[in-house]
Amino acid sequence: MSERYVHIFCGTGTGKTAAAIGRGLREASRGKSVFMVQFLKEKQSDGGKEFFDRLEPEMKLYRFEKFPENYESLTDREKEDETRNIRNGLSFAKKVLLTDECDVLILDEILGLVDRGIVTADEIKTLIEAASNTIIYLTGTERCEELWPYVDEVTELTTQYRRER
Repeated sequence: MSERYVHIFCGTGTGKTAAAIGRGLREASRGKSVFMVQFLKEKQSDGGKEFFDRLEPEMKLYRFEKFPENYESLTDREKEDETRNIRNGLSFAKKVLLTDECDVLILDEILGLVDRGIVTADEIKTLIEAASNTIIYLTGTERCEELWPYVDEVTELTTQYRRER
């Protein structure tokens, strides 16, 4: 019997990554190993990486993108290179799932890859189907409703009110 569990955190509100990390921390506190692969995150502030380094070996953070700028700010040539890096991250995630290398896999901002045409929803569906005993958290602004038949739960975060500062 498969123990796979897949949860999408999506929406325009803040807190999607924090929710997935919180779930990962909860699982790590129960002795589970947690890998997080981040996509489309700017590298200008690397404080998150330093924090995750302190959580090893229970939680590990992987980033495959090389450019410090936001993906949208890159030249076409740089986007081609970064797309290869991103796809390497996707291949890494698939290998992790096929080998049961971790108990929990957080794929942060993976849904944004579909919106940008870097990967297809079918590729993410194939990734989900590669898992047998893994908890997977997918995050991103996009709802990717075509994935919903393959997941166990979807949480959509929206911001109803934000006070201007």
